Amino acid sequence: MSKAITFSEYGAPEVLRLSEVTPPEPGPGQVRVKVKAATVNPIDMKIRSGRMAHMAPADFPVIPGLDAAGVVDAVGEGADAMTGDEVLGATVAGSYAEYALLEGPVTKPGALPWEVAASLVTVGRTAARVLGQSGVRAGQTLLIHGAAGSVGVIAVQLAAARGITVIGTAGERNLERVTGLGATAVRYGDDWAERVKAAAPGGVDFVFDTSGAGVLADSVALTGDAGKVITIADMTAAQHGVRFSAGTSEQSGESLPELVQLAAAGKLTVPVWRTYPLAEAAEAHADLEAHRNQGKAVLVP
Repeated sequence: MSKAITFSEYGAPEVLRLSEVTPPEPGPGQVRVKVKAATVNPIDMKIRSGRMAHMAPADFPVIPGLDAAGVVDAVGEGADAMTGDEVLGATVAGSYAEYALLEGPVTKPGALPWEVAASLVTVGRTAARVLGQSGVRAGQTLLIHGAAGSVGVIAVQLAAARGITVIGTAGERNLERVTGLGATAVRYGDDWAERVKAAAPGGVDFVFDTSGAGVLADSVALTGDAGKVITIADMTAAQHGVRFSAGTSEQSGESLPELVQLAAAGKLTVPVWRTYPLAEAAEAHADLEAHRNQGKAVLVP
């Protein structure tokens, strides 16, 4: 037996429990890892609270978590890894655990800390996916809402590295941080659209909303075309004619190896705010829901 965080009903962070579970066995193409780090993502809270139940009802008990980094200790038929390899990737059945299953594991460079490796998976792939869907290119201007958030910070860096002019909205305390990532930082709040216009007198070519903070109508007005706005966080997207980008259009994770190499080379910053012992997963959820974090929260079994 091994330990994992589970929940058997929807609710507040307190429904998360440290439980004894049977370690999962890898299927074809899968590997089992001894987890060194598992990331806490905002969607984990949505699933735990029941806000996603209408889309994907839970099969209790649930082990939360979408991604992990660890050491391979069992290999399924046809898996592209060997026992002892250090890898990261998306998990099959939850990552808040001592052992987890990965599909399509990516090798972790020795220079990359475990916490950073785990933090790259979901948010990195999301940022890369939406930038690809947007079609925004060098010389154009991209507005990123929530530029200081976990997806936003990666999207800012990837876009800036491609020669795209980036405007990033953020709270007062994060403006300097967003500027340091390569964007023109704009304070979020009342009249944010006017401040964006002042920062981008040539106009905004595309908007990437990572915040879900009710910015879609003004974003469409800024671009003049709902087709030039994508959100990953605002469930009212359809009401504005805006595309909601969910899941991944690249299940094999084509972008992840590149993201890993950029991070290992120091060319991509992934801020890790705090690590928690596995047993303190409920505290991690509470901290994120209260917006106390300034970077990724990571569980360390």
